[in-house]
Amino acid sequence: MSFKNTYIQRVYDDLVIRNAHEPEFHQAVHEVLESLEPVCNADPRYEQEGVLERLVEPERVIYFRVPWVDDKGRVQVNRGFRVQFSSAIGPYKGGLRFHPSVNASVIKFLGFEQIFKNALTGLPIGGGKGGADFNPKGKSDGEVMRFCQSFMTELAKHIGAYTDVPAGDIGVGSREIGFLYGQYKRLTNEFTGAITGKGLRYGGSRARTEATGFGLCYFTEEMLNSKGDSFKDKRVIISGAGNVAIYANQKATELGAKVVAMSDSGGFIYDKDGIDFNIIKEIKEVSRLRISEYLNYRPGAEYHEGCSGIWSVPCDIALPSATQNEISEKSAMSLVKNGCFCVSEGANMPSTPEAIKVYFENNLLYGPAKAANAGGVATSALEMSQNSIRDSWSFEQVDGRLQDIMKNIYRRTAKAAEKYDLHGNLMAGANIAGFEKVADAMLAYGIAY
Repeated sequence: MSFKNTYIQRVYDDLVIRNAHEPEFHQAVHEVLESLEPVCNADPRYEQEGVLERLVEPERVIYFRVPWVDDKGRVQVNRGFRVQFSSAIGPYKGGLRFHPSVNASVIKFLGFEQIFKNALTGLPIGGGKGGADFNPKGKSDGEVMRFCQSFMTELAKHIGAYTDVPAGDIGVGSREIGFLYGQYKRLTNEFTGAITGKGLRYGGSRARTEATGFGLCYFTEEMLNSKGDSFKDKRVIISGAGNVAIYANQKATELGAKVVAMSDSGGFIYDKDGIDFNIIKEIKEVSRLRISEYLNYRPGAEYHEGCSGIWSVPCDIALPSATQNEISEKSAMSLVKNGCFCVSEGANMPSTPEAIKVYFENNLLYGPAKAANAGGVATSALEMSQNSIRDSWSFEQVDGRLQDIMKNIYRRTAKAAEKYDLHGNLMAGANIAGFEKVADAMLAYGIAY
């Protein structure tokens, strides 16, 4: 993986040596650094002040043991992580992921992406991420509670409303947030906005659950509008069946589209008449069942084993909203072959570099994750604001702010791309716009961050 800029090449080579066996982290950094070549060529200060060297090295990495007791009285041990990557423009902000795939590489890639995503929102929040290799699926409420309490017993030492504010991510929903925040309060004897994604009865924000999925559609609609188009009458496929996917379905449907396919880790459903998001909410949010249950409500729909097959479904717009690297080069080519002209990312880094190359070679509209899925963290920052002033805003107030933020993210990314003659390349634009904001703060501080 070579760069034309020798400074960037040196930084990347050093990073790979210092962070061996961390492919996801390498991938995330490479994508950003590739976009920053024209920026570094234009301003020698970034090399003179070692900005990139500092940016790719987390300010702090916390790695800890999480012992807990299962329902049979057996002691289990998991690994916990918190990467506090950059506080240049505000307190660390980023979700907690509970999933067997969690390791240092995954958390570092997510934390690195979070720096730029958070900067794009225009709100004063830095970048961080955390989690554990714990799988809440199949666990009782008691087991999840005991794990969360043990996890927070260590994490509480390192977070706070003005230091680091975690939220939810894959495997960390309202149940887990409640257990985590309850333990945080117990340990600190404080009721502060140290965690976001809280329930409405104890300091949460309206529209937070919907925010990432709604924001994804607001960004995508703005991107479509720039080409004189919209969601209206479009066929949409959405991978995943969590909050992002469910509420992207709802908003895309409200905007006039027909969502014809959705998936979970077991397989995907196809409904030519449009998937009813209310049924998916019932299956996933209330009953916590597999997406195949949809056929019990709509016998005319189809279920197919294997979630990757969703990318072979003919569509106009694809919203990958499950997990990293879910769209391969082959899947991207299948999308193009079957009529897709727009890919906008609801998950973090869901497209491989080879897939992204296919998007550009075929002139697809492409909304990169750090711009398109920033609605969740933006609304988390709005929750922080409400907590700080002891206020609670209406759904309409929060949703209105979210729409403005996502439209402004699109404009910032498009403007940054144009500034460096990269018209239409929103991936580069997002990386550049986020970088310039964070880098300017770093330069202002001197060699402190």
